[in-house]
Amino acid sequence: MLTIDANASRWYLLQCKPRQDDRAQTNLLRQNYQIFRPQLRSERLFRGKPRTVLESLFPGYLFMQLSQDDNWAPIRSTRGVSRIVEFNHGPAVVADHVIEHLRLRCNASQERPTQALKPGESLQIISGPLSNLEGIFLSMQGAERVMLLLQLLNREQHVRIPLSHLEQTGTSRHELQRQQQ
Repeated sequence: MLTIDANASRWYLLQCKPRQDDRAQTNLLRQNYQIFRPQLRSERLFRGKPRTVLESLFPGYLFMQLSQDDNWAPIRSTRGVSRIVEFNHGPAVVADHVIEHLRLRCNASQERPTQALKPGESLQIISGPLSNLEGIFLSMQGAERVMLLLQLLNREQHVRIPLSHLEQTGTSRHELQRQQQ
């Protein structure tokens, strides 16, 4: 017979105040709570230059591990925390295997080099509706998507494509422009 230990710690979902995920995480960690905030590396342009940043996978939310014996009262008054998410008149419990899957996924994206491609590099689309088209690499969009510049309908179009649908051709944007002239 399966018994559930009331003192066992479980993962719960917290909602943060707008744009205060980092503040809530810092303040909860100072109070010695166990917090998990899934983050992925992403390429963003800052002042015209690409920069790798960590972004929350679920903006506005944190996972927190608590048992029934822990002191839940300070959580509501912690700066940056809005509320504990509830379903059916009780705190929303998140399964351990979901948290483990998120941790593995986030760790894999942070270990993988995000910038093996260089801006301006030419890429060939090898599958999907745009297959056989060639585009210029602009930036990474998360760990598994790429922003490409394609020449479609006599205009330059920015398109997001899964990394798995691309193949390097080895030519840069400057070389392509010289070939077209």
